[in-house]
Amino acid sequence: MDPDDVRRLALPLRDPADLDPLLDRIGDARVVAVGEASHGTHEYYAWRSALTRRLVEERGFGLVAVEGDWPDCRRVDRSVRLRPGGAADPRDALDAIDRWPTWMWANDDVVDFTRWLRGVNAGRPEPERVAFAGLDVYSLWDSMHELLAWLEEHEPGHVAAARRALHCFEPFGEDGAEYAFATRFAPSTCEETVVELLRRLCERRAADDGPGDPDDRDDRFAAEQNAAVVVGAERYYRAMVGSSAESWNVRDEHMADTLDRLLGHTGTKAVVWEHNTHVGDARATDMADAGMTNVGQLLRERYGTGDVVLVGFAGHRGGVVAGREWGAQMERMAVPAAREGSLEALLHEEVGRDALVVVPRGDRPAWLDRRLGHRAIGVVYRPERERWGNYVPTVTGDRYDALLHLEDTTPLQPLHLERPDEHVPPPGHPE
Repeated sequence: MDPDDVRRLALPLRDPADLDPLLDRIGDARVVAVGEASHGTHEYYAWRSALTRRLVEERGFGLVAVEGDWPDCRRVDRSVRLRPGGAADPRDALDAIDRWPTWMWANDDVVDFTRWLRGVNAGRPEPERVAFAGLDVYSLWDSMHELLAWLEEHEPGHVAAARRALHCFEPFGEDGAEYAFATRFAPSTCEETVVELLRRLCERRAADDGPGDPDDRDDRFAAEQNAAVVVGAERYYRAMVGSSAESWNVRDEHMADTLDRLLGHTGTKAVVWEHNTHVGDARATDMADAGMTNVGQLLRERYGTGDVVLVGFAGHRGGVVAGREWGAQMERMAVPAAREGSLEALLHEEVGRDALVVVPRGDRPAWLDRRLGHRAIGVVYRPERERWGNYVPTVTGDRYDALLHLEDTTPLQPLHLERPDEHVPPPGHPE
């Protein structure tokens, strides 16, 4: 490997103006998916926000879709779009998030971005305001309760079907693990009732499809999405008792499907915020060997590589907020220097500064085709595993269209500690 090949591609990364080569690569793409190498690092969030601000202001992107729950993000959306009943300060909506790990979205960096977004939207006509939406699948019971409340007010004819779905889940005490365990030993599930409810709502939407009032159409879409979350969550929790690949795929397919619906509903371009393990194309990692797909792969397959840009992050050393176990109280942890032979170590050794790498469209240097370990820190992090774990074998040039490498990182600042009464979802994947 020629070190000059690494240095030539590694452009200086000092301020948002240095993102110009990445914006050139993005061009007229419809979807830009921006990752993070951990869920608890300030610099990943800050640079992702900087890129998103430029895409909103300079390229007309009108949707920010994140790895968060639909009901939580809907409350943030009402605030940033200045919708009736929305919080005057997005911080209040973020601080109310009560599903572990709350720090993923309830942190100072997301507050700064959403306050900025609300300010931008305040100067725009309502139809041109940028939306903020959640793609994830965990909020089965919250979505069920929100859907039921909406139906009681707007479509009482569907309330009975919704109550049947809710009653099906009630014996499990709003515990996904309990439901998953029960479906393993009993032939009956709640699948039929929730799928029927979603079918009825979509049939009604098709019958009523027309110009209508934008607020009414938006609220109906939100109700349908809550129903889709219930369907997806039921599938996810049922898949948990099978292979981890199956439940992973259910979740990522749900997130990709949700983005499809959002793009159709909003008619705009989207920035997606998720972990590298969701954003980077799974086919360029060992995930493919395990039969796993992810959002980045699905986006490329559905929209084509010309309409999708995948952006990853890497960090050499620093600090992070994470839990040592699933559901544990968050901690600020030190992240040691990258493991020898990893992608991060290569960039540190050959470049030694923050850098932007844009993958060439044609011929590219050989180092982008090497399979290197690429660090992935999730909501659970155990630094003692650095010598043998915490790294995903990655062909960088196939996994991403661009990579932001940061030499030194710091933990993000959560809005609050994890609370004793918050909801902890069943143990998930390590990202």
